[in-house]
Amino acid sequence: MTPLFSKLLELSNSNHAPFYAPGHKRGQGIFHDLTEAWGSAIFRADLPELPDLDNLFAPEGVILKAQNLAAKTFSADQTWFLVNGSTCGIIAAILATVGNGDKILLPRNVHQSAISGLIHAGAMPVFVKPPYDPQWDLSYGLTPESVEAAFQIHPDIKAVFVLSPTYQGVCPDLGAIAKITHTKNVPLIVDEAHGSHFKFHPDLPPTALELGADLVIQSTHKTLGAMTQASMLHLQGSRIDPQKISRALQLVESTSPSYLLLASLDAAREQMATMGEKLWSETLTLAKQARQALAEIQGIKVFDPRPQKGIQYFDQTRLTIDVTGLGFTGYEADEIFAEKLGVIAELPLRRSLTFILTFGNTEKDIEQLIKAFKELGSYQPQQPFSQQQNLDQSTFQQLYDLPPLSPRQAYFSTSKTVSIKASINQICAELICPYPPGIPVIMPGEKITHGKIYSLKQVLKLGGVITGAHDPELNTIQVIDLE
Repeated sequence: MTPLFSKLLELSNSNHAPFYAPGHKRGQGIFHDLTEAWGSAIFRADLPELPDLDNLFAPEGVILKAQNLAAKTFSADQTWFLVNGSTCGIIAAILATVGNGDKILLPRNVHQSAISGLIHAGAMPVFVKPPYDPQWDLSYGLTPESVEAAFQIHPDIKAVFVLSPTYQGVCPDLGAIAKITHTKNVPLIVDEAHGSHFKFHPDLPPTALELGADLVIQSTHKTLGAMTQASMLHLQGSRIDPQKISRALQLVESTSPSYLLLASLDAAREQMATMGEKLWSETLTLAKQARQALAEIQGIKVFDPRPQKGIQYFDQTRLTIDVTGLGFTGYEADEIFAEKLGVIAELPLRRSLTFILTFGNTEKDIEQLIKAFKELGSYQPQQPFSQQQNLDQSTFQQLYDLPPLSPRQAYFSTSKTVSIKASINQICAELICPYPPGIPVIMPGEKITHGKIYSLKQVLKLGGVITGAHDPELNTIQVIDLE
């Protein structure tokens, strides 16, 4: 049953004169190269808020039915469809739970969209540094102990925001964290962007909703069958007013939502409701085959953690491979894979490459991945990894610190441009982060340190990409003008 997708399909095949936006008029005015490449059917379905298609911000018809079906499928009390990606869901979640000057607890390795949420809301972040593994150069999840300690230092925290899973598939002990937050009657928000598939197989980690989260944001397009930017926001319990969520979404979502994206959410939900466990059983089998084969290749290591500090569950469909034993950085290996070996990873980092496996992958894909790793050793690294220094993890905000300014205060403050040397110990006015994964190394309101600058310079040196900096070479940086 796909109420939204079915209605959109019906209307795309109807015969009427279109005197409404978009300007291509059901594909009749589309550039011919596009129709030759993609066909005309997709453009006939690119329709606006026609009466029969309901309204995303005041749903009463097919959108409401589709969202209710999604809530049932994902075991939520209420679900909202998102067409601006999980980014808008994260911003709305923060806007719905904290306001100007309120404290919110977050891990320091949050996505930049959470910082955007802080800027919108005016909230003050209480940053907690998650456990760090120097052998893999990876940060894990928040621990219940660190959350409890943060409340002891900042008892006026109004919300807790947790990342689960990480890009590498690591999930913290959300159940224990939820017990802490609920004891204090504080809502738990979970960025589950990479975990929309957890619900559909018993061998995958339990979902954030199952473990007690109040508000969960999922990138349905990342691991399920929705189109890019199509995501969902799920609510359970009574700690967060659903009207606040709806109002917040009106601030951050387009007033002209794409019904192609909305329909893809409806269809992706139906696919999981009817075929989810079968599809993920096949995916888990492919992942197991890949792990076994990759583990036998000399010079690489397969990430396969057991429960430990910051790790309660692990998603076996997420493959992370350390390539430093072959002398490569993840950035250089990624370039070789894409340009010469016909494999493109989701995320290159200093030491590793991360690959997302879903039911969309085939045995041929796995064979090509294994072959690429076998052939990688025949290439010579341009700059052997052994000559690189480790990044300084002390660059991140220390446990439970408050920044000198809130991100909003810094964002709206007067700034000036100074040399990197002159910027040390000044307050940053920019949000600068490697992308992907989009985790800021420096954000508005934080002090600039030698370690943070070194970390960013290393990313550039090793072939990574820096976003958010007005000077992409990092010779200068913008700071708050306190004069």
